[in-house]
Amino acid sequence: MLKQRVITALLLLPLALAAVFMLPTQAFMLLLAIILMGGCLEYSRLAGLSGHSSAYLLIFLQAAIFSTLFVLRDVWGPHELTLLAASCVAWLFMFVRLQSYRPQSVPDSNYRLLSFITALASITTGWFAVCWLRLQAEGSWLILMLLLIVWAADTGAYFAGRAFGKKKLAPNISPGKTVAGLFGGLALAPVVALLALYLMPIGSIEPSRLVLLTIVTALISVGGDLMISMHKRISGHKDSGHLLPGHGGILDRLDSLLAAAPFFALGLHVTGTPG
Repeated sequence: MLKQRVITALLLLPLALAAVFMLPTQAFMLLLAIILMGGCLEYSRLAGLSGHSSAYLLIFLQAAIFSTLFVLRDVWGPHELTLLAASCVAWLFMFVRLQSYRPQSVPDSNYRLLSFITALASITTGWFAVCWLRLQAEGSWLILMLLLIVWAADTGAYFAGRAFGKKKLAPNISPGKTVAGLFGGLALAPVVALLALYLMPIGSIEPSRLVLLTIVTALISVGGDLMISMHKRISGHKDSGHLLPGHGGILDRLDSLLAAAPFFALGLHVTGTPG
């Protein structure tokens, strides 16, 4: 399994970087939308909608939202702050669901309705935030910094959890996550972000503000991971999909990013976007 994960990651990394740095902005936005449509399909499975007409409705609505936002991209400007703030608020409401999870939870009608809404909200806000970053002067570098923060949080959590993890962070949702792992990720992410700040050709970001933004972004990324884990627990699926050998599905790889992107983007907007 580990060998498969490493091989898949090594194959995907250059493709991801090529998309971020080499594709024109509009092509990048469309490619990300196509990828996330696959994530939307996975969400319909985790939401217990497979075989229901609501699964087709979910796909249709997500495609319609993407199409509308893409067509109206030139008029995002005056509403960017409002849209990013609304995206973050939407995620905070979605995180409330984590508190309501119980081991005996089943995919009933209430779960399917909430998951339907969660799917649209999480995928739309994640896409919008990443696309907003791409539209900035140093957008590709900002996306890379976001990716590094999310990866560092995950890597730091993995090694700290293995070395010091005893107390579980959310045992009912994700037994493998520990409190030590959480702090390990929160410690490594700012170090990586500061290193990236000095090595990347990004406009000035005050280091102290970057550290604060990184900690918030890393913390939120954990919530995104737990959100998909909760859906997998309730629906009875080990992975969101089987597209990526050793990694599972699209949502298994992008869950943290979808949650983290709006908060990272809003933080940059409020403190002054580089470039």
